[in-house]
Amino acid sequence: YESFLSFSSFLSQRKEQTLTLDSKFSLLSAVAKEDMVVIEQEPEPEEKESPSSPSSSSVQNESFRVPEGSEDGGGSDEDSFEDALTQDQLNERSLNQANDAKADGNRLFGAGQYSDALLQYELALQIASEVPSSEEVRSMCHANRAVCFFKLGRYDDAIRESSKALELNPSYVKALLRRGEAHEKLEHYEEAISDMKKIIEIDPSSDQARRTIMRLEPLAAE
Repeated sequence: YESFLSFSSFLSQRKEQTLTLDSKFSLLSAVAKEDMVVIEQEPEPEEKESPSSPSSSSVQNESFRVPEGSEDGGGSDEDSFEDALTQDQLNERSLNQANDAKADGNRLFGAGQYSDALLQYELALQIASEVPSSEEVRSMCHANRAVCFFKLGRYDDAIRESSKALELNPSYVKALLRRGEAHEKLEHYEEAISDMKKIIEIDPSSDQARRTIMRLEPLAAE
């Protein structure tokens, strides 16, 4: 019987110890749960390009961008050469247009339409006025206008246009001849003789100039 009581007492003590341990474990678990902090992982924010910062592709393109001017950054000679070519092409086009207008004037002159021919020669002069190498075509247009004015009986205008042609080409024999003839029409015999003598200086074989001098000298002496 005493053994049974001792065994019962032993079981009772074990039960109390177990309950004590369970209580302590429960208490620790509760404390642990209260102290535990759950950290939720936030989603990473989407990358947004800054308005002021270029994208990687634009940065790459920027790094390979060739500076204005030339590939080595100092091609002023090449730029000038290209500009010169462009200007030459523009000059050539203007000169061709001026020659076309002059050709139209020649056709009108051949048809006896002197007033219309004057307009075409004037158009050619306007087109060629800005072309540096247009002295020849401009002098021819002024000389042709002088002929038109001469045909229309406008001798003062013929003299003026002939003089403009001679300013561009002082050895232009036809302009000298036309101006001399206009002076003769206005009875400016001395001026006409002077122009004929200039023609002979340029072209000693000009029989027309010699005959005109012989004819006008008596009239100038009166």
